[in-house]
Amino acid sequence: MSETTHKTKMKAGYSPELWNADLAPVEREERTWSWLNIASLWVSMVVCVPAYMLAASLIPEGMSWWQAVLTVFLANTIILIPMLLLGHAGAKHGIPFPVLLRASFGTSGAKLAAMMRGVVGCGWFGIQTWIGGSAIYAILNILTDRALVGEPIPALGIDLAQLLCFLASWGMHVYFIARGTESIRFLETYAAPFLIAMCFGLLIWAVTKAGGFGPMLSTPSEFVEGGAREGEFWQAFWPGLTAMVGFWATLALNIPDFTRFAKSQRHQLVGQALGLPIPMGILAFIAVAVASATIVIYGEALWDPVAITERMGGVAVVIALLALVIATVTTNLAANVVAPANGFANLVPGKISFRMGGYITAGLGIAIMPWKLLETTGAYIFTWLIGYSALLGPLAGIMLADYLLLRKTDLSHDDLFKSNGRYSYGNGWNPMAWIAFVIAVLPNLPGFLAAAGLLDSVPGIFSAIYNYAWFVGVAIGAIVYLALMRMTSPVPAGVTPELQPQSNNPQER
Repeated sequence: MSETTHKTKMKAGYSPELWNADLAPVEREERTWSWLNIASLWVSMVVCVPAYMLAASLIPEGMSWWQAVLTVFLANTIILIPMLLLGHAGAKHGIPFPVLLRASFGTSGAKLAAMMRGVVGCGWFGIQTWIGGSAIYAILNILTDRALVGEPIPALGIDLAQLLCFLASWGMHVYFIARGTESIRFLETYAAPFLIAMCFGLLIWAVTKAGGFGPMLSTPSEFVEGGAREGEFWQAFWPGLTAMVGFWATLALNIPDFTRFAKSQRHQLVGQALGLPIPMGILAFIAVAVASATIVIYGEALWDPVAITERMGGVAVVIALLALVIATVTTNLAANVVAPANGFANLVPGKISFRMGGYITAGLGIAIMPWKLLETTGAYIFTWLIGYSALLGPLAGIMLADYLLLRKTDLSHDDLFKSNGRYSYGNGWNPMAWIAFVIAVLPNLPGFLAAAGLLDSVPGIFSAIYNYAWFVGVAIGAIVYLALMRMTSPVPAGVTPELQPQSNNPQER
């Protein structure tokens, strides 16, 4: 956070258990992020190893290069819609995700809801940090002719050099956590052009080595007549689309954490519209093209960019792997630190700041031993992504219905920080939100249990529903919540309907 944010004073009547300087609304003069800052933030988050691998993974599913790219672009255009709508709350009210949750889930219930998002972020933080450490490990082994490869440490399953490289990657993240949100903005803005250049550099290398685009992109779809999976396109498309949507479903929830710093609504709208779907589509094309080129170059499809760069040889491999380290850090800080850090701060605002929440996130990133997670879940991308999208979709649906349809984007800033205000719902929990959440999660539960291997089989209808997990969760959560709230009173007895002063600037509405 900026220095002025930390000087914010708690107003009289606010509850200490709901307020600290990091959760307080950002003052108008502190909202300094332009559309370029927000677009750069997205470019830095998009260019990462998991996003690259996710796009490339559609090729072994049977898609041609253009089908894979189109699926990725469509998914990111879809997820952009809730990004912009929930981003509106951040830009208008200057509040972070955990505070916005209070309007729908209650001042106490929002703590549990925020931690659902936070736990997913901690898992991704560990995975991304391990990937960054793997790139450092690869660089050092190339420079030392694999002198650092050793025997695995008992109970850990990795050698000492791997552990130290992981901790080095972890330390980079902790450095920027200690410096706060403004340092993250600085890093994202200046790293974005470098990452874009490196992606196109990788593509140029692949085109040159493969002898042109023709050989690279010649593999046909397996769904065409005579193909290995003739007529099965939609069976691969919908799970793939849901997984792609699920990849950014986390950020769709906590995007107010960033748009609260936007200069205006126009800046957050333009920044996100330019920063997410277009770069993600370009990255998908590069991932698919390079993966296809490795078949021509090496005789096998390589989907992991770390594995590809290790085979390049020369100084190019070191430059490429350094780019991967930077890409991992920039993505991880924005996508997987800010939300958990704010979520932990929201649990005990009087004792946990954003920085302390970030340190807790970093600690959990080590504790989960992400290398074991990756070793034991070969299909982690689809099971992991679709699985948590079934959990986060209902949260998004309920928040959208509450903010846009029920409250018409108006919020009482004071009541968001009061334990006896309109968002306390009497006991800090809004039962209607939690009933809607449970009802929205239940249809996806059987399919998830089957996908995770906890059930041998489930009726086909549940597997089909699970393929649309995020969409099902958003729709049911929004509809049920809105119906329940309109059948009851959204405002506790004795509290007048909320009125929020409107700005004369239409860009801020």
